[in-house]
Order: sequence, then structure tokens, then C-alpha cells
Amino acid sequence: MGWLLGAGLLLPATGITADAPALLLAQVYRPGTPLADYWVSEKYDGVRGFWDGHALRTRGGETVVAPAWFTHGWPAEPMDGELWAGRGRFTHAQSTTRQQQPDDAAWRQVRFMVFDLPRHGGTLDERLPALASVVERIGQPWVQAVPQRRVATDAALQAMLQRTVRAGGEGLMLHRGASLYRAGRSDDLLKLKTHDDTEARVVAHLPGTGKHAGRMGALLVEMPSGQRFRLGTGFSDAERDSPPAVGSWVTYRYRGTHDGGLPRFASFVRVREDMPPR
Repeated sequence: MGWLLGAGLLLPATGITADAPALLLAQVYRPGTPLADYWVSEKYDGVRGFWDGHALRTRGGETVVAPAWFTHGWPAEPMDGELWAGRGRFTHAQSTTRQQQPDDAAWRQVRFMVFDLPRHGGTLDERLPALASVVERIGQPWVQAVPQRRVATDAALQAMLQRTVRAGGEGLMLHRGASLYRAGRSDDLLKLKTHDDTEARVVAHLPGTGKHAGRMGALLVEMPSGQRFRLGTGFSDAERDSPPAVGSWVTYRYRGTHDGGLPRFASFVRVREDMPPR
């Protein structure tokens, strides 16, 4: 994978725009991870939001056109977080943050859940109290510091995951306390869900046969590694009639991988509109 220099940090060259912020990205949690090293929080199912000190931007680098009141008084200190509308309301968060003319009523239902200060310079253990102070100074109910806690055992972690999912949450995030903020994927940040999912870019629409004749039968998608595969399940009839555009990014769910790295039992979940076409 190639690398580019952006905002003073390294960021991977695959699947980004020149203006994309250099963000910390998660690996998948593996049993046996030393949990004493990590803080644990809920994984919020929203739109990744990066406040660069002047404007909100998505993971892909697009500007989020929020109402002026939403970011009024925010500091020059960059903040990394999730624009979240509540459990099970990803569609509301995505549609609201995509609008070029902000809808005040829709934005009143969105919160900025802040989980890091990318330019602080200290370890996460040092960044968390600083983050709490920044959020307290902002003093707006829609800006909240993500609650973090310690979990002692894998059994306790799995119990926390099940409670979160039963309550409508997406999963958990584990963040190494001794880590600095570094762009790209590493074990400094881990995600734990009851299923695996990730993103791929649409390369082509493959024609359907049988009951899907005359419309899209599958997507040919490309992983960040450059590997391609057919994604043919999980689509509604409406999505087959009007499939995700070539060049767009989609999220798919899967269950493990084959020896060559391709996903097993991959199924379409949704279009990632916060990741613009490459």
C-alpha cells in the first residue's frame, strides 16, 4: 500500500481523496488481546466526523455542511468523533450530514460523540482527561465525550458486547491507553462486533439471470488490497433496479475469509456516502 502525507500525518493512499483527514482506523479484535492495556467504549453507528479546527469533514474528506449553531464556539483544537443520531438511526445521520442545505430539525437529533484529540501529542491515557475538559468548555449538549471504561476479562467483554447489541448498539471499540494518535490501521484501535463488516469499491454491475434478469445481479467490488469479488446477496429489489454507482463505496457483512483473503458469505449492507468515489 502506498502512503501520502496529509495534515502532518501519514495516511494510506488507497480509497482517499487529497483532502481526507489522516485518521486512526480500527483492526478487528482477537481473543487473547491484553485487555488491561485498553479502554472500551460503544461503537457508534454514525458518520465519522473530524473537526479540523475550522470545519467538519468526513472520513473521505468531504465538508459536512452543519448549521452554524452546531459548531459555534468550537475550539481550534482538532477533534475526532462520530456524528450520531442514536442507536439504529444510521440512515438519519448519513442523510442529514450529506445535505448541502442543513435541516435544523434533522440536526437537532444529531450528536457529535468525541473520542479523541488527534493533535494533543500525548498517550490516550493523557488525551482522555484533556478531551473531557475540551467538551466541558464547549458546553453544548450535542457535543459529548464518549464514555470509556476498563474491562478485565474476555468473558466480561463479551457480556458487555451482548448487552450493547441487545440494546440496539452496533458493537464495541477498544483503544490502547498507552498509544499515540497515529493515522492508519493498527492494534492501537480494535473493533468488536457480533459479525464482521468492511468496505469495498464498486467496479462494475454484473447482469442478473433468472428472476433478476434485466437488472443488476451482483456487484463486482474491489477491496483496498486490490482483490476483487462478486457481491450478490443482501440487495432489495429497489437496489437491484438502481444499484450503487460504479466508483462508490459499499459496506458488506461477511463471516471470516478464505485462505486467499477473500470474504466468506459476503452480503451487501449499504452504500457509504461519506466515502466519495476514488
